[in-house]
Amino acid sequence: MPVPSNKKPLRPPAVPLIACDPYFSVWSQTDKLTEDRTTHWSGSSMPMFGQLRVDGVAYRFAGGGGKNSPQLEQTSLDVLPTRTIYAFSGAGVKLELTFTTPALPEDLDVLSWPVTYVSFKVESADGKAHDVSLYYDVVSDWSAAHSGQKVAWSRIKAGPFETMRVGTTEQPVLDKTGCDRIDWGHLYVCASDAALCAGNAETMRAQFAKHGTQPAHDDLDTPRSVNQGWPVLSSVFTLGAVTKSVEKTLVLAYDDVFSVELFHRRLPGYWRKTRADFGVLLREAFTRRAELAERCKKFDEELLADLRNAGGEEFARLCALSHRQHCAANKLAADYDGSAVYFSKENYSGGFIATVDVIYPAAPFCLLFNPDLLKAQLTPVFQYSQSGRWPYPFAPHDLGDYPKANGQTYGGTHLPMEYQMPVEESGNMLILVAAIAKLEGHANYAQPFWNTLKTWAGYLEEKGLDPENQLCTDDFMGHMAHNANLSIKATLGIGAFSLLCELSGKKDEAARYRKLAEQRAKQWVELANDGDHYRLAFDQKGSWSQKYNLVWDKLLELNLFPAEVARKEVAYYLAHQDPYGLPLDSRAHLCKNDWTVWSATLAEKRADFEALIAPLYKFADETTSRVALTDCYWSDKGVIRNFQARSVVGGFFIKLLADGSLARKWRDRVKK
Repeated sequence: MPVPSNKKPLRPPAVPLIACDPYFSVWSQTDKLTEDRTTHWSGSSMPMFGQLRVDGVAYRFAGGGGKNSPQLEQTSLDVLPTRTIYAFSGAGVKLELTFTTPALPEDLDVLSWPVTYVSFKVESADGKAHDVSLYYDVVSDWSAAHSGQKVAWSRIKAGPFETMRVGTTEQPVLDKTGCDRIDWGHLYVCASDAALCAGNAETMRAQFAKHGTQPAHDDLDTPRSVNQGWPVLSSVFTLGAVTKSVEKTLVLAYDDVFSVELFHRRLPGYWRKTRADFGVLLREAFTRRAELAERCKKFDEELLADLRNAGGEEFARLCALSHRQHCAANKLAADYDGSAVYFSKENYSGGFIATVDVIYPAAPFCLLFNPDLLKAQLTPVFQYSQSGRWPYPFAPHDLGDYPKANGQTYGGTHLPMEYQMPVEESGNMLILVAAIAKLEGHANYAQPFWNTLKTWAGYLEEKGLDPENQLCTDDFMGHMAHNANLSIKATLGIGAFSLLCELSGKKDEAARYRKLAEQRAKQWVELANDGDHYRLAFDQKGSWSQKYNLVWDKLLELNLFPAEVARKEVAYYLAHQDPYGLPLDSRAHLCKNDWTVWSATLAEKRADFEALIAPLYKFADETTSRVALTDCYWSDKGVIRNFQARSVVGGFFIKLLADGSLARKWRDRVKK
């Protein structure tokens, strides 16, 4: 059901439909599902098509088509954390179309499923019986990198339901890096009470519209290129005379065979650790569809209630939009020992895998819902740092180009230091490990990596107070020396290591690093002070910037910086907002919405938090940049500057993480 509210629903810049991982990711970039074809998050075409035939007339409800072709009226759209729900009406009937991706982070097994359920609920709107049948198809280029590739389709015996699959004939498993589209593995369509068929898109759609049927046999001209007739996998549900509500469900799934490569080892999806093959997963997904639908419904309702209570209706809707986007920009795989590894893809920008300054802004999602997910992201970074292949006394930027995590790509290990992010990444790793320890009440996770953490803390001690001309996570703004926000991160990184020492029983070390962090915080206040705010860079009088890193002083309860610092900053932010968001700093009208939510979380008053969130909501609701939510846009014009579909929007959940009781409640749900 739609979210109860007296506000009109959010008009998302792009609507998540299939949202499983960086490859199995399909979106609608239009207000109405019938206005244009659906796409991959990158914008490349990944079409679906739906028709409802009522009393002999076919009405389109999904996919672009002729402007004059009959279509149902879309009456509502609601994007919830795990579900997207469309409502349509016309010809005396109502149709509810629901896309459910079981993105339930407390259950790593289910979270790893490359599965989305597509449900159709039809009922009479006028009290009369109507003869109804339903058609839905997906185009074979869902499994190809480009339309010139050859694909082959076939029927599969996977259980007590019909199953078809399609994939390229080439099957170059894990061959390409940095690409947006997958061209290995297979797309599966499953249904228990539908007729499935493969064939030419135009032929299949036209035959259903005219006769309500499909061809008697699959198209046998396989394999062939996608652009030769645009072969589809279609399904037809014959509902008969409909008066009361009738519901049918399809399972869409993607078997990528191997998901990622870690240090030249090919790793499968996490779900494979307990299942022999994809057929086992398909049977389980189909059998458990009702159970998971109910779990997703309850998850959505509870999470939205908490989000509203914490930050208001607009904040709740932004987080609902970000939930599956975060999940779909990551891949959960199983290492050789069965342990979880969770890899982000730096969508749209560098295409890197396991980027530390992408893990960092997205981390509140993992820390809130399941800290094991954050461990699964950080552990490969530590393994690389301790492998002997990483020669520096600071943390790496990334582990390679997605989906191959074989060693840093950005800057490499042979290029000048200016291409690294030494203070940024070292501070990120120390803060995040301390956050895990703070939540768990012990530092057990840190122990195997202790010497590395200590080395990074030492680097911050040497270089962190007044950083040299380095890149920070906002690298699109270029190098900058004396970065005040980066200096905060270094101070908090040292404070974080002090906390780890304390929780490890190393009291003398804890006291030394704590004293150092306190000294640095006092020095920072003097260096950055610019009257009614604090500077962007220590040597730039009259400049300003968001001090989003400061939020960890609050979350880790380090209390290194005077409370007045945050109060002064928040007051300044409120006076310097643009129509679509708070600028990142004084250099440009450029908003990073993830950082703005962090900055807003510094606010002591609920009204101030909501005032900083309101322009972010306005952007999402009004922008003409119809892409999966960007985290970097022009705050005065409301159009994208860079980036889309990235996991960093998981950082929106930092507001819930800041509420200790809520954070404990969600962590207690974790399935062990």
